[in-house]
Parts: sequence; C-alpha cells; structure tokens
Amino acid sequence: MADVVALGEVLIDFTSLPSDGYPVFEANPGGAPCNVLSAVCRLGHTGAILGKVGMDSFGILLKETLDRVGVDTSWLAMTPDYFTTLAFVSLDKQGDRSFTFSRKHSADIMLDVEDVSDALLQQARIFQCGTLSLTHEKSRRATLYALQKARSYGLLISVDPNLRENLWPDALAARNAMFLVMEYADILKISDYEVSFLYPDVDCETACTLIKQTCPFLKLLIVTKGRDGASLFFQDTWYSSPSFLEVETIDTTGAGDAFCGAVLAFLLDRKGGVESLDESSCRELLLFANAAASLSTTRRGAIEAMPSRSEVLGLLSSH
Repeated sequence: MADVVALGEVLIDFTSLPSDGYPVFEANPGGAPCNVLSAVCRLGHTGAILGKVGMDSFGILLKETLDRVGVDTSWLAMTPDYFTTLAFVSLDKQGDRSFTFSRKHSADIMLDVEDVSDALLQQARIFQCGTLSLTHEKSRRATLYALQKARSYGLLISVDPNLRENLWPDALAARNAMFLVMEYADILKISDYEVSFLYPDVDCETACTLIKQTCPFLKLLIVTKGRDGASLFFQDTWYSSPSFLEVETIDTTGAGDAFCGAVLAFLLDRKGGVESLDESSCRELLLFANAAASLSTTRRGAIEAMPSRSEVLGLLSSH
C-alpha cells in the first residue's frame, strides 16, 4: 500500500552547469510527480508512481533513482517503442530556471488507461497529479480516468498545475486543462504566477476566491511565491509564511514539488488530515513546507535533492 500515488511525467532534467564555452548539462532524474513522491518518502511516508519511460539508459536511470529514494516503481511502465522524455533546464544567476522539452512522441505522453492500476488507487490515501499529462490525448485519458477513480474511492486528491506554457498550443488550452484538473482537487498547490495566468486582471486574493468557487471539493488552497514564501487559504482565513532565505540557493528545480510533498507528509502525519487543521497547525504546515522547499534549492536536480525530515526539523529549530 502507498500513502501517496502520483501520476504523470517521469523525465530527465538536463540542468545547465557553469561553463566558459558551450553549454554543459548534467542529467538529473525528475518530473514533478516523482519529485513530490521523493519528498513524501524522504519525510517518512510511502509513495508509488504511475508513469511511463523508455526502455533506454535514461528510463533505467529514472527507475533506479526512484527505487533508491524509496518510491515504488512497480507500476512504472517501460516501453521499447518510445524514448524517455527529456527537459533542458537553464538557470539564471539566482538559480531560477526555464525549460525546453524534447517530448514529441516521448514515453510520458503515451501513458494509457491500461497503465492505471485500480488496485493501487484503492489502497492509497492521496492521489497527486498536475496538468502536463493533459497535453496529449492518450495520457489525458489516463489522467482523467485516474482522477475519476480516485474520487470514487474516496482518496484525498492533491493537484499542482505545474504550468509549462511552451507545451500547449495556446494559453486558452492551458487554462482549460488547469481548470479541468482543479475541479477534482481537495488540495490545490498553485504558484502566484499560475494564479495570475488564470486570472490576469485581478489581485491574487480575489483570484483565489474565484478559484474556490470553481473547485467544488477544495478544502485547502496554497499559493507559493518563490523567495517570498507562501500563503494558505483554509476555512475563509489566510495564513502566510516567508521562505528561509539564509540557505544558499543554487537550483530551484523541484522546489515547488518539495513544498507539495511536505504538505502531503504533514497531513499524513495528522490523524484527522485536512479537517483537523486549525490556526496553529496551518502556520506549522506552511513553515514545514517552506523549510523543505528552501532546502531542496541547495542541491542541483530534483528527485535526489529532496530533504530528509531531520534536515527540515534542523532548519526549523535553527530559525
């Protein structure tokens, strides 16, 4: 049994390294769903991935990496017909990143309904997904099937839109996909940029009120703001927390996923889950997730950059 089942892209992030000549890239295993699961596992819980990789050196590297961090790969499909998806990550001087994808006819968009295990979902507590798997028809069907099954089995559904505009034909298609997945969400972790992408003409707080009106199951809404920390909206009350700026940031890839994984781990730690939150625990949740996200930026890559519980608690105690 896995506490958290995540569905979606499993890929290699080629992260740029300092170079005096032509660009040099380091192959780092990643993909938002895997990053979230790695964070969940590093923080003491269990996770399983529903995804597809090529039966090539990168696919093997991804499986071995996920196995090493404790993510269950029993349902990770490996295909000889398609190549593992690649993402090239460029970093600026602050460690912030931009993405270029090699994804046409790649393995992650070939995930199919047949690859979704009902038995795995039935035994889980939380289902996690984003919107990248909605860019192509086959993986879109698989995602919606899994969301419908997760809802019918009573799982807590966590959504992080993880917007990548260059993977969509236009902004309208991206917005529609985001709203489609968000309609299933009990928990929504969304960046301030994504909020403004959905509602460009209103302030963030008003936009979040509009988001709540379009998400019938939404219990917990969290807006991440990079170096400015995060805000949480629960039972008509806003809570905010800053980032831990004392850490030395070198790569922000996967920071939002570390935050999301820490939120899920925090809720799994509590017997009552989301419903048991109060003012004190909402503030604790934000601090815990911000600490995890900040620590993840001190290492390159994503899956293996996720901090352990002792590291998170150490940063919290020294703050």
